[in-house]
Amino acid sequence: MRNFLIFIFLFFINQTIVQSAESLAPSKTIYVSSQSGQRVLFGAKRLMEELQKNGYTIKLTVVDYKQKLPQGKNSIVVAAADDKVFSAQIPQDIKKKALTAGKEGFFISTDASGNFYLIGADHSGTLYGCLDLIDRIAENKSLPAKLAVTDHPEMVLRGTCIGLQKPDYLPGHDVYEYPYTEESFPWLYDKKLWIKYLDMMVDNRYNSLYLWNGHPFSSLLRLKEYPYAVEVDDATLKKNEEIFRFLTQEADKRGIWVIQMFYNIIIPKPFADKHGLKTQDRNRPIIPLIADYTQKSIAAFVAKYPNVGLMVALGEAMEGVGQDDIDWFTKTIIPGVKDGLKVAGIKEEPPIVLRAHDTDAPAVMKAALPFYKNLYTENKFNGEALTTYGPRGAWADLNRKLAAIGTVNISNVHILANLEPFRYGSADFIQKSVQAMNKIYNAKGLHLYPQHSYWDWPYAADDVKGRILEVDRDWIWYKEWARYAWKSERERPEEINYWGKQLADKYGSSLADGKSILNAYEESGEISPKLLRRYGITDGNRQTLTLGMLMTQLINPFRYGLFTLMYESEAPEGEMIIEYAEKEWKKQGHIGETPVQVAKEVVEHGKKALASIEKVKATKDVEEFNRLKNDMYCYDEMANFYAEKVKSALWILRFKYSNQVADLEQALPFLQKSVDHYAKLVKLTEDNYLYANSMQTKQRKIPMRGVDKTFIHWKEMLPVFTKELNHFKKSIDSLKSLNGATAAKIIPYQPADVKVLNETGTYLINKNVEVFADTSVQIKEVAEQLVGLKGIKISKEKQVRVGTEIKFSTKVPVKLLVGFFTQKNSKYLAPPQLETDASANNYGQSEIKISNALVLNGFPPANVHAYSFPAGTHTLNLGKGECLVLGFIDDKQELRIFNAGLDGRGKDIDWLFE
Repeated sequence: MRNFLIFIFLFFINQTIVQSAESLAPSKTIYVSSQSGQRVLFGAKRLMEELQKNGYTIKLTVVDYKQKLPQGKNSIVVAAADDKVFSAQIPQDIKKKALTAGKEGFFISTDASGNFYLIGADHSGTLYGCLDLIDRIAENKSLPAKLAVTDHPEMVLRGTCIGLQKPDYLPGHDVYEYPYTEESFPWLYDKKLWIKYLDMMVDNRYNSLYLWNGHPFSSLLRLKEYPYAVEVDDATLKKNEEIFRFLTQEADKRGIWVIQMFYNIIIPKPFADKHGLKTQDRNRPIIPLIADYTQKSIAAFVAKYPNVGLMVALGEAMEGVGQDDIDWFTKTIIPGVKDGLKVAGIKEEPPIVLRAHDTDAPAVMKAALPFYKNLYTENKFNGEALTTYGPRGAWADLNRKLAAIGTVNISNVHILANLEPFRYGSADFIQKSVQAMNKIYNAKGLHLYPQHSYWDWPYAADDVKGRILEVDRDWIWYKEWARYAWKSERERPEEINYWGKQLADKYGSSLADGKSILNAYEESGEISPKLLRRYGITDGNRQTLTLGMLMTQLINPFRYGLFTLMYESEAPEGEMIIEYAEKEWKKQGHIGETPVQVAKEVVEHGKKALASIEKVKATKDVEEFNRLKNDMYCYDEMANFYAEKVKSALWILRFKYSNQVADLEQALPFLQKSVDHYAKLVKLTEDNYLYANSMQTKQRKIPMRGVDKTFIHWKEMLPVFTKELNHFKKSIDSLKSLNGATAAKIIPYQPADVKVLNETGTYLINKNVEVFADTSVQIKEVAEQLVGLKGIKISKEKQVRVGTEIKFSTKVPVKLLVGFFTQKNSKYLAPPQLETDASANNYGQSEIKISNALVLNGFPPANVHAYSFPAGTHTLNLGKGECLVLGFIDDKQELRIFNAGLDGRGKDIDWLFE
C-alpha cells in the first residue's frame, strides 16, 4: 500500500510543473530520484513551494537509473546519501560530509559550476535540509548564491504530546479511561487539524508524536479471542482505524514517529464487567486472563499499525517498583510486540519507551535489553511543573542512572501545573532547561507537553468566542523547546535577536519592540518557577499554582502531603517558609534561596515584565497581543499576592514560637494586601479565562479540592481567601479577649457500628496498648481524640508480605482511619500520593487529617488519613507495608484537620484560619 501511494505521488509530481511567472523570473530545476521515498519528496515539494513564493519558476524532475543529472547553476539536487539512483552522480566529498553529519543530519553546498546539492545522511536528514534551506530563502527572499552548511540535531527524539483525555471523568469510568469516540473527541477526526499540527511539528523539526490514553487498544481493534472487549460501536471502530492510518501515514511523511502511550494495568470496561473485575486495581496481582488479553491486544496493534511505537507506563495503575513490573514488561508487553511483528512479517523493531514514573526503570531495562534492543526510557524533567534549570539531588541521580543504561533517556516536560493558563515564552529559561537535560541528566530526548490546557486539548483556556486553538496560542512554546532540542548551545545575543525578530514579525512591531516582548516573557517566566519551588506543596498537578494557596498550606505544608523531592531536587538549595521562620526565631544563619528573597524577586520580575510590555506598539494580531499583555498583568498580581501572603506567614509562624498576639497583628496588613492583589487578579481573569486548570477532577487538591469542575476559576477562590482573612481577624480578637488562650477544644471521635468480615482481632486505642497481632509493639503516645476508637489488629508480617485487606459491612456511611508512618522506609506502607498514584484520592484519602497523631515504641510518628465509604459491603485493599488500621467513625462526625504535634516540633496554629 505504501509503495502504491508513493507511486501515485511520483506520477503526479513527475509531470512538468511550471508556474506561470514573469519572463524575467529566475528558473530552477529540483532533481529527485525515483527511489527518494516520501520524506524526501515531501521536503522537495515544500522547497519548490517556497521558491515559487519568492518569484522563481520551478520545475521538479524525477530522475531514474538511466538518466544523468545535468550540470549548471539552475540545478538543485535533493537526495539522501544512500540514494542508489544518484550513487555515482553525487560528488564523493559532498556525500561523505552528509554521512558525517550523522542521523537526521545534512550537508548543503554548491559546486564550481553552481549546482546546488542538498544531501541528507538519511531520508529525515534530507527533509530537514530542505527545511533549513526554506528558512534561508524565506529570510533573504532568494536562494543563496553560495552555501556550505552542515547541521544535525543534538536530541535523538524530539517529541510533543497530545492527550486523548478530558477535564473530567466519563460516566461509569475511572481516571485515564476515555474510549475514542466522536462525542468525546470530535477533533480526533478532523484531518485538517491533524495536518496543521503535523506541519507545526515538522516545521519545528519534531520527530515523534506521543498520544496519551489509558487503554487505546479497545478503541482501535477487535480481537477474535476477546471480541467483547471493544469499547466503541462498529461504525466508530471503522472511523478510528481510518483516522489512525491517516495520522500515521501523514506523520511518517514528515519524519515523525507516532508513539502510543498506555497505562498498566488498565482493562476496558466491557472486558472488566464480563469477568467481574475492576478496570483498575493498583494492588491486584498479575492475572493470567488479563495478561493474555493485553499481550494479544499489543500483538494485534503492532501488526495493524507497523509505523507506531509504544510508550509503557508500568507504574501508577499497577503497584509500582517490584518484580511484577519486570514480569509484565518482559513476559506480556515485549512478547506482544514480537508476536505482532511476526504476524506482519516485519523485522524492524518499533521503539518502546519505558516511562520511569513509579517503577524501577533500571531493573526493568536490565531484564528487557537482552531480547529487545529498540528501547528508550522517559522521565520527568521537573515533575509536573517547570521549576528550575539546575536540577540536583536524587532526581538528577536517577536521570543520570537512566542515561547510563546505554539507551536514550528522554526528558519529559510534563503537565506544567504551575504555568497554566498564562502564556509562557521565556527563551532563556527554556534554553537553560534543555542545556540541563544534556549536561546534568545526560538525556538525549525531549518529550514536550502542551504549555497549558492538556486535558482540554485542542482548545486554549482563553474565554474567546469560538475558542482558540492551543497550538496557535502557544506557538512560541513549541518553537523554543524545538530550537534548543535541535541545538542548545547558542550565543545569548544571537538568541535575543532571533526571538526579537520572531516576535516583531508576529505582532507587526519594530525589532526593539520584539525584544521588549521577549524581555516581558523572560521576566514573567521566572515568576511561577520561583513561586512553586520555594512555597509549593508539590510539583504534581494536584496543585494549581496560579489559583493561589491557603495560609495553612504555607505554614503547615506537611499536613497537605508535602512532596519534599521538589525542594531537594527540583529547586536550588534553600529554605521552605517553615524552615526560614524557625531559623529566624533561633537567630540562625540562612542557606541558599530564601522565601523572603523570592518574594522580593518575583515582585521585581512582575514590574519589569509590565514595563517591557507597555513599550510595545503592535500593528498585527492585536487581539492576541492584548491577551498576552493582560497575562503580564496577571503574572504581576499573582507575584504580589504570594509575596504579601508570605510576609504575613512569617509573622504568623513567629507567633508559633513567641505566643505574642502582636506578631499576628503585624501579619494582618500583609494578608489584607494579599487579598487585595488577588481581587485585582480576579478582575483580570474574569472575562478572559474559562478556567485556570484543565484537570477538573478530584485529583486536584491545592489550593482547594476540585470536584465536578468546582474551584477552577479565580473568582471561586476569592471568597475563600476573604473568609480566611476574616477568620484570622476574629482569631486575633478572640486571643486579645482571652489574654492569649489558644485553640478551642476538639470533639473526640466516636466508634461507628461496623461489622468487620475478615479480621477478628481488635484493640481500644490508648497508651500502652498492643496494635499488631504478631508483635508486642505498644502505643507510646496518642492524640486524645483517637482514644477509645476500636482499632483492627493485623499481622505486621502479613502486611509486609501480601498487603492489608479489610472487608466490612456498614448500615451508614463511615470513614475508616488509617495511620501511615512518617518515615520513608520500604517496610512501611507509603501514604496515598497523587504524584505517583492517580487513584490516591478515590476515597478522599490523600490529605492528612491528623498529623503526628500517635507514636509506637520504636516507630516514627504516624499521620492519620481517612477513607470514606457509603453504606454497604466493601473491600479495601492497601499495598504492601506496615500501617495502622485505627477503626471506623460515622461519616457525619466532624473530622477537623489538625497537627497533634507528637513529633515534638511544636503546636498547631491552623485554627487561626479555620
